[in-house]
Formats: sequence, C-alpha cells, structure tokens
Amino acid sequence: MSLQRPRRGLLIHSAHQRDNLIRVRHRPIIPQNCSVRVCTAEECAESFVKDVTKMIRKTALQLGAALLLALIAWNGYVALTHIRHTQRIAALTLQSSIIQAKISGVLNDLADMETGQRGYLLTGNPSYLHPYTEAQDKIASDFAGLRAGLANRGENERSLESQLETLANSKQAELEHTITLRQRGYRHRAFKVVDSNEGMEYMDKARELLSSLSAAETSAFAMIERERNASQSKALKESIVANLALLAMAVCLCGLVRYDRRVLEEGAAHNAQQLASRDLQLANLMSALSDQARSNTSAIEVNVRLLLQEYGGFLPRHAHECAEQIEEASAELEQLRQQLVGGPDSNEDEKPAYEAVA
Repeated sequence: MSLQRPRRGLLIHSAHQRDNLIRVRHRPIIPQNCSVRVCTAEECAESFVKDVTKMIRKTALQLGAALLLALIAWNGYVALTHIRHTQRIAALTLQSSIIQAKISGVLNDLADMETGQRGYLLTGNPSYLHPYTEAQDKIASDFAGLRAGLANRGENERSLESQLETLANSKQAELEHTITLRQRGYRHRAFKVVDSNEGMEYMDKARELLSSLSAAETSAFAMIERERNASQSKALKESIVANLALLAMAVCLCGLVRYDRRVLEEGAAHNAQQLASRDLQLANLMSALSDQARSNTSAIEVNVRLLLQEYGGFLPRHAHECAEQIEEASAELEQLRQQLVGGPDSNEDEKPAYEAVA
C-alpha cells in the first residue's frame, strides 16, 4: 500500500492556520476592561477607621441607653422619695391637728363641767348636770388622745401634759365636792367653796398650761410647714434637673440613633455600589473566560479536523479514534460552557476558524 504525500500547499495552509489558532489560544484570559483590584494601604486604613467608628457608635448607643435608663430610675427614685416625705409630713400635720383638737377638747370639757356645776348649785335642778356628766365622760378619752399625740414630742410638752392632767383631776375633785354638798342640802357650804376661788385658780392654771401646750404645738407645726416647704422646693429642683437631664439624654440618644441609621444607610448604599461593581467585574471576567474557553474548544476542534484532513492518511486507526474522542470531548466542553453562561451567546467567533479549514 503506497502512502500519499500530502500536498505542500495544504501543509503551508495548515501551518498558517495552526499559527493563527495558537495565537487565539494564548490570548490573555482577563481583558483590559476587567481589572482585579488589590486593597491598598489607604483602603485598609480607611476600613480600619470605619470599623473603629462603628464600634464607637455602638458603644455610644449602649452607654446612652444605659444612662437614659439610669436617669429614668433616678427620676423615679426622686419622685418616690418626695412622695414618702410628703406622706410623712402629712402624717405629722395630721398628728399636730389632732393634738390641737385634743387641747381644745380638754379646755371645753373643763368649761362644760364648770358650767354644769354652777347651774346645779344655783338651781338645784339635776338637769343642769347634763353638761357636767358628758364632759366628765369625754375628758378621759381626750387626755388619752393627748398623751398618745405627745408621745413623740419633747420632754417639755409631755411634762406640761402631765401637769395639766393632775390639775384637771384636782379641778374635777373640787367640782365633785361642791356638787355633793349641794346634793346633801349644804347649799351655803357649797357656795362658800366656790367663793374661795379654788376652782378659778385651777381653771386659770389649766388655761395657762393649755396655752403653753398649744403654743409648743403651733411651733412644732410651723417647723413641719417649713420642712414641707423646703421638701417641696428641693423636690421641685430635683425634678426639674432630672427631667432636663432626661430630656437632654433622650435628644442625644435620638440624635445618635438617627446618625447611626444614616451611617448604616450610607454604608449599605456604598456596599451595594461595590457589589454592583464587583458583579460587573465578575460578569466581564466570566465573559472573558467564556470567550477563551470557546476559542480553545474551537481551536481543538479545528486542530483535530486539520490533523485528520492533512495527516489522516499517515495516522493509524487508534489515532483516528483518539482524534474523534478529542473532538467529541471538545463538543461536550462547548455544551458545558453554554450551560454555564446561560446558552450559546454567539458562534460568530468560531466561523473564521471553520472557514479557514474549508
């Protein structure tokens, strides 16, 4: 079997095509409009500053929220303290009013007892003893209330109350003695006891003691009023300071929140812009890789066809099979490329190579 020598023209043509294909195969993968950005020192420093600023904003927001809660708690504490102090002042005021009422009650009881005694001594009518009997029943409870009210007062007021109670007992004894004499028919002797002015002396001393007690209680009440006014003034100042501080902190925290939100929005917009730029670069790179892969597969197919056409007569059978397998693999690679890029873009770049073979 004689071997056919390939034509020289075809060899030159195939060599020319091979050189063209080699040039196609060695095109740069990354095109000029698809550059790879490298982080510079300035960009790294800017990124570090942004991270530090973000951490500072986060810390400021946390501290602002904590201070706001602390101010709210302090405002509540100030209000609660003022309420408790107001309740204590109100209790002291009520106690002072009760003491004044008991002082007036003791004085009225002694006066009613004396009035009933005088009416009975003059008329001998037992009905005139009705005020005396009622006052005698009330004076014991009035003294009990007065002792209870003065329990937290000074020693001077308690001493005055003790003297007053002793004097009231003496006055009651004097009144009871005259009434007993009148009941037994000793009218003249009863009036003689009255004319001795013993009862009047008891009443004058009782009025003096009651006046001293009332003056001491008035002084204590005035002190309570001064304390109440000072407490209200202090509470008002503290409330104003607390509310102003709370308002200022709320405004600052609101400003921090708005600033942080604005920074986050700007950062999100910047990140979106960077992502869009990187997506564009990735699309360009993918397009370049797709073009390179398409050129390589086209070069492989053309080389295989040129090899079979020009040197097919010199190749053994298994070489033909290998060439066919290479051609099939190239076709499968082209199909895979088309699937990755979403379908065949264009086959116009392959036409010059096939036309060169033809």
